[in-house]
Amino acid sequence: MRRGIAAAVAVTAFTISASACSSDSSGSDNAGPVTITWWDTSDATNEAGTYKALVKEFEKANPDIKVKYVNVPFGDAQTKFQTAAGSKGAPDVLRADVGWTPGFAKSGFLTPLDGTPAATEADKFEKNLIEQAAYEDKLYGVPQVTDTLGLMYNRELFTEAGIKEPPATWADLKADMATIKEKTGVDGFAFNPQAYYVMPFLFGENTDMVDARDQKITLNSPAAVEGVDTLNDLLKAPGVRKLDTTSNAYANIMDAFSSGKVAAIVQGPWENANVFKGSAFKDKENLGIAPVPAGSKGQGAPLGGHNLVAYAGSDEAHQKASQKFIAFMTSAASQEKVAVTNGTLPTRKDAYSVKVVSNPGIDGYEDLLAGGVPRQPLPEYSSLYTPLETHLIKIISGQEDTAGGLDKAAAEAKRLLPDYSTS
Repeated sequence: MRRGIAAAVAVTAFTISASACSSDSSGSDNAGPVTITWWDTSDATNEAGTYKALVKEFEKANPDIKVKYVNVPFGDAQTKFQTAAGSKGAPDVLRADVGWTPGFAKSGFLTPLDGTPAATEADKFEKNLIEQAAYEDKLYGVPQVTDTLGLMYNRELFTEAGIKEPPATWADLKADMATIKEKTGVDGFAFNPQAYYVMPFLFGENTDMVDARDQKITLNSPAAVEGVDTLNDLLKAPGVRKLDTTSNAYANIMDAFSSGKVAAIVQGPWENANVFKGSAFKDKENLGIAPVPAGSKGQGAPLGGHNLVAYAGSDEAHQKASQKFIAFMTSAASQEKVAVTNGTLPTRKDAYSVKVVSNPGIDGYEDLLAGGVPRQPLPEYSSLYTPLETHLIKIISGQEDTAGGLDKAAAEAKRLLPDYSTS
């Protein structure tokens, strides 16, 4: 998962130029190297350079394969790929959010990777991440990077406020916010009002947006109401930063935390590199990483990340080249380089080398992965974030009451899942 979850599920039409897509005929008649196209959805400023360098390494090791690298903004990529795949012009390989994989597979856009060179080391990967890359018992992606949400906190500010341990529950965080504000003058906590960041509040009440096994929408269940009420209560407490619902909310919150104007946020490891650029974290050891606080029924955070998937519309030569490329990009050596340079989490245990875990951000989040809640294997799952976010903002802004707002969100979810019942 990454910046702007809501943008990842927006439905907007885009036209893709043929030059950016696959179906390059080079190599199909054995006249020369095969050229495959890869759409990379990583951050163009802070992450893409590492992947471009790996592409060059791959081409050097595989002179019969050329890779056409295209960086596609994450917020646009889902719809762009759907449009391109529907017209048989998609890239050979896509860096896909884990939430997109089931939907693309159901639509027939992806080719299974079981038994191919791309998946020969599948047993090296975290088991729950492989599960997230599968749909209907077939593997459609290989996990490239992973993430989960944790509580990022400023150790120096916590110490200055006399707080020795990170909060274990939302009630603890509520108390700590007030103490930090009183003792340091700094806001204790800031919340990003996107649906993805409310998931720990739902998991803390042992619920989710939907129950795919029982075919039931649970967005408006009593447990979900309790979870959102917990969040709403927290946001009204002393020491919380004023709620930001502008289009720049995400960047504003990150700037405030990185510069030491906010003591704690709920965030993922994809922001490690940016955080360490901030004035408050010149000493990387000042960054604390803890599990998201627990609700009344327990603790949990969404497990996210990105898979490398292969387009089903490519010919045999491009499929084979794509499989080699996916294997290379998800190898332990490649993942180690990405982790060291970009500060993101590897998806396989053998990539957590001494160099990788020397980054306190990675070391901290690695410990949280075991508690991550896998995405349900439902093609429409990611689309459920849209109605949840629409009404979440209205609820925490005081425009709707919790139960009424979640009832509306569930009704909108019902349009996506007409065969599902609601709470």
